[in-house]
Amino acid sequence: MHQPTVYDFEVRQIDGQDLALSAFKGKVMLIVNTASQCGFTPQFAGLEALHKTYGGQGLVVLGFPCNQFGAQDPGSDAEIASFCQLNYGVDFPMMSKIDVNGPAAHPLYKWLSAQAPGLLGSKAIKWNFTKFLVGMDGQVIKRYAPLDKPAGLGKAIEAALAAPPASLF
Repeated sequence: MHQPTVYDFEVRQIDGQDLALSAFKGKVMLIVNTASQCGFTPQFAGLEALHKTYGGQGLVVLGFPCNQFGAQDPGSDAEIASFCQLNYGVDFPMMSKIDVNGPAAHPLYKWLSAQAPGLLGSKAIKWNFTKFLVGMDGQVIKRYAPLDKPAGLGKAIEAALAAPPASLF
């Protein structure tokens, strides 16, 4: 029986193009729900630094704008893309705005939340900049809270990148 992996999901990029996450098979992914007007918004700089540092080694950072927490990302996809580029030089892939909680939650986020529950087993995403580290096998390694700064994830990313390729498929 096939155990679902991140590669079973399709998402929409911020430019409106569909993207099968299977395009990143064999890569390590850091999936983050983002917001442009949040106290954690400066984490875009840290996420971009991870993208620059580890991108060539196989890390893919994926940003998913979400307006579910304090309405802190009210803009259109085009406005969000422009903001991220102008203010933080974001070069990693940004997706179209989604819901991460509730009945309209994107299927990817329903799966991520079920794979790596938060504190006390809660499946709900608590706030902007919750991060999921996904290994080369397409399975969630760990969920990180909004307070976990991107700069603190380097060792975990390096360990995921060093995982033996035999466990890929």
